Amino acid sequence: MDNRKKARAGRPRGFDAEEALEQALIVFWRQGYEGATLTDLTEAMGITRTSMYAAFGNKEELFRRAVDRYTEGPGAYVARALEEPTARAVAAALLNGAVRATTRPGYPTGCLGVQGALATGDPGRRAHDVLTAWRNYGGSCVADRFRRAVAEGDLPPGTDPDRLARYLTSVSYGISVQAASGIGRDDLQQVADTMLLNWPPATFA
Repeated sequence: MDNRKKARAGRPRGFDAEEALEQALIVFWRQGYEGATLTDLTEAMGITRTSMYAAFGNKEELFRRAVDRYTEGPGAYVARALEEPTARAVAAALLNGAVRATTRPGYPTGCLGVQGALATGDPGRRAHDVLTAWRNYGGSCVADRFRRAVAEGDLPPGTDPDRLARYLTSVSYGISVQAASGIGRDDLQQVADTMLLNWPPATFA
């Protein structure tokens, strides 16, 4: 029996893979990789462990799928921000998007990509590595966008795109940590607005 037949055989009647994955995403987002037990996951997904393994693979693979879903859903503001016409607009879209995504009604506060595997032991090392690569890739995309801005004259000559990208993403991830700590949307928006007051920072020009 091939994997597709196994998956069909293991799924309960009425199984909705997309909805199940959405529920798994929320569990990982709220509890982190190691904090999310298989019981937590399967109960939230409304399926058995056998069905979960058949449809999504093991817990690590389910986590990878959840990260992809987060990137395409709540975290999609990052890709949209990179399409803005100016570097300042990119920064504003990233910061404002971080504020909205980390304080979204009906979802956990904070960011799955920041908090999902910050504190993990050896069993969670691969999940930790997945999110480290996720954050690093996002930062490199921002740096590449700022390199283009320098070439186009949108950012001042001598601006360090890598340094500026690290600064921006550090503030963005800091917003996520603050949101998870209970800081409200209005206060976090003030943080975003404050960073944009002197764009780009004089230290980078």
